[in-house]
Amino acid sequence: MSTPDPSTEDELKALEELGYEEARDQLAEVVRALESGGSALAESLTLWQRGEKLAQVCQARLDGARALVESARADDATTG
Repeated sequence: MSTPDPSTEDELKALEELGYEEARDQLAEVVRALESGGSALAESLTLWQRGEKLAQVCQARLDGARALVESARADDATTG
């Protein structure tokens, strides 16, 4: 497998800074672009990588929110 383009790696790294809603919206755009089927193979692979990263960002944000809710419930249960 070839080494990813450094600029693509930087772009994927920058996605980690997105909030949930922005990452979700961008992921929806990637899915639409991939489903349209009008992209060359190289562009489709780049879109796929971006989509994978955006999905990871969304999942991380959801996991973080879930942990906060569970922590708040646990704190409430011990003090309530």
